[in-house]
Amino acid sequence: MSPLTLVLLVLIVLLLLGFPMMVPLIGAALVLMWTQFDFLQPTQLIQQMIGGVQPAVLTAVPMFIFAADIMTKGHTAARLLDLVMSFVGHLRGGLPITTAASCTLFGAVSGSTQATVVAMGQPLRPRLLEAGYKDSFALALIINASDIALLIPPSIGMIIYGVVSGTSVGELFIAGIGPGLLILALFSAYCYVASRRQSIPTLPRAGWHMRLRALRKAVFALGFPVIVIGGIYSGLFSPTEAAAISVLYALILELAIFRAVSLRDLPALALSTGLVTAVVFILVAAGTAFSWMISFAQIPDLLLGDLIVRAQDRPTLLLAIICVAFFIGCMFVDPIVVILILTPIFTPAIAASSLDPVLVGTLVTLQVAIGSATPPFGCDIFTAIAVFRRPYAEVVRGTPPFILLLLLANVLIIAFPVIALGLRDLAFG
Repeated sequence: MSPLTLVLLVLIVLLLLGFPMMVPLIGAALVLMWTQFDFLQPTQLIQQMIGGVQPAVLTAVPMFIFAADIMTKGHTAARLLDLVMSFVGHLRGGLPITTAASCTLFGAVSGSTQATVVAMGQPLRPRLLEAGYKDSFALALIINASDIALLIPPSIGMIIYGVVSGTSVGELFIAGIGPGLLILALFSAYCYVASRRQSIPTLPRAGWHMRLRALRKAVFALGFPVIVIGGIYSGLFSPTEAAAISVLYALILELAIFRAVSLRDLPALALSTGLVTAVVFILVAAGTAFSWMISFAQIPDLLLGDLIVRAQDRPTLLLAIICVAFFIGCMFVDPIVVILILTPIFTPAIAASSLDPVLVGTLVTLQVAIGSATPPFGCDIFTAIAVFRRPYAEVVRGTPPFILLLLLANVLIIAFPVIALGLRDLAFG
């Protein structure tokens, strides 16, 4: 049996048996080692797993998750929502536009798509239904707009990609702003058109007194993107230091200023953060070991070797291949695992081509965002199923238009790289 067939067989069997993703990854690597390379030792896999979680920049992941948990528990999300609603709520499609913009803003303070689905989806979905929007539209909007959190810094996906590929996380953070705003604009335009087609009435216009009051309430919450983006942009601190400062700022904001979180809440929030972080780091460790093992067996060369070599002198074709590979992978497997497995396969070709690694990283993160909300196994789909208690078919019914818009954004970024690289060049040029 060939190494490729053996790996696929082990992965499929273990996944069908219901094992969590880290078990098939480690199991496939071990079976491949024992049957094809008996001169290797399991300790070498363990060394790869330890090495996968050693990079210092990964310490930013639990801190951003903890900051997001604190803000989800507190008043940050509600105040951001009220701010956006006061300015655009009266427009045609104002409520869904508010949903998309609020998800973008909360993504800029949390870096987590799942946290954004929970924090923004719970208050906004009832409003969308009350205004007359179909539930399938509301659910699709929430899960797809929440994925902008993967592009707007801080982005956990960008941190993982930066670690695996050796690309600057700070540059990736800045480069994600333009694509995130582009997707927000595309979603807003679609919401306007959908609202006109459904003849949804507009809401009353908020006066400037209400807008200023909402702005005053949200001004501290808006400090999060200022700290993260401004600090990295100015070179004042690194992404890891920005994560630590975000936790401190979240604690000050929710404990002392908003007083929505008490000291008694912190152990439960820390436990939640620890559980999520453990899952992420176990996936990173398992994915690193699996990627090393299949690279040792030269499986990537069998699958994509000739195609990648032929595309090295054609940057646009290479970008297209990368995007398709990551998009398909993220439809079926956890995005972190896809980044860990596929990035090392493409890194040599990217280095040999004229492609900017930051542009590639931004596009890879966009594929992760698309895949997170794309059937059959997008992770945000199952988050929405759990949070809103709706059937799978209803959650995915309204996703095709948003997926098409995300693919359009993908094409625009490939055609006009300045969308991603303009701010990066301004900040680091």
